[in-house]
Amino acid sequence: MRRTSKRLMIGAIAAASMVALAGCTDSGAPAPEPTVNEEATFEPGTTMAKLADAGSITIGTKFDQPLFGLVGPDGKPVGFDVEIGKMIAGALGISPDNIKWEETVSANREPFIENGQVDIVVATYTINDTRKEVVDFAGPYYTAGQDLLVLAGNPDGIKGPEDLADKKVCTVTGSTSERNISEYPNAGIIAAATYSACLEPLRSGEAAAVTTDNVILAGLADQNPGEFEVVGNPFTSEPYGIGLKKGDDQFREFINDVLQKSFDDGSWKAAWEATAGKVLATPEPPKIDRY
Repeated sequence: MRRTSKRLMIGAIAAASMVALAGCTDSGAPAPEPTVNEEATFEPGTTMAKLADAGSITIGTKFDQPLFGLVGPDGKPVGFDVEIGKMIAGALGISPDNIKWEETVSANREPFIENGQVDIVVATYTINDTRKEVVDFAGPYYTAGQDLLVLAGNPDGIKGPEDLADKKVCTVTGSTSERNISEYPNAGIIAAATYSACLEPLRSGEAAAVTTDNVILAGLADQNPGEFEVVGNPFTSEPYGIGLKKGDDQFREFINDVLQKSFDDGSWKAAWEATAGKVLATPEPPKIDRY
């Protein structure tokens, strides 16, 4: 079993901050390879010690979210959420090759955490009080805002959710977006399993808009050039957090420390610019909620 001093814990966090892939510089230089703290040690009995001793971690993420979590040609997910997951794994002394990525959609994030199918979830996962009744969150590590995706040229002139009174809108079952849009008058909600599954109803005219967080919509538009556009009028604030088993305060605090270090030393920014930053401007990191 392993026992951690404060000095060793700080060392683990410092190493983790190096794991996020840096974006290409202005000169186009490639990002450095991830660095893993193989000497990380932790208090016996903690989740950190169990994962470090096992040498592996299972992380739930989305497989169809451009810029955040999208399966690449090699079958492995890539994106900002994936890089955040690598940071946490690296702080535990776990290399990217020893991360098991579990596809996690909006509707199954809490069940996967509760039943132990995943150790953490990093999947454009909005922190809210309802979810905090069954799982805990570290972070936030990014704050998005819900918006609308429409056909290129915006033929219906949609400026916000108030313009959907006689129109159908598509979103994902069990998502915060579904709950938020249901508070506005509309002609009906088309509930899909994934946001990418909402694109065909939008193309066909069955839906006038797709709604979710602006960063997700930007990724979908970027992946389908010339077809869609984001309205650009966010109507919510969506703090993205890392989901973990409820009551595991030590693990939550550890993850928060990893995130804070990455904010401070620039590795969070580098991870952003290598992924979502290819399309979106680089924001300031949010303030972590250490509840």
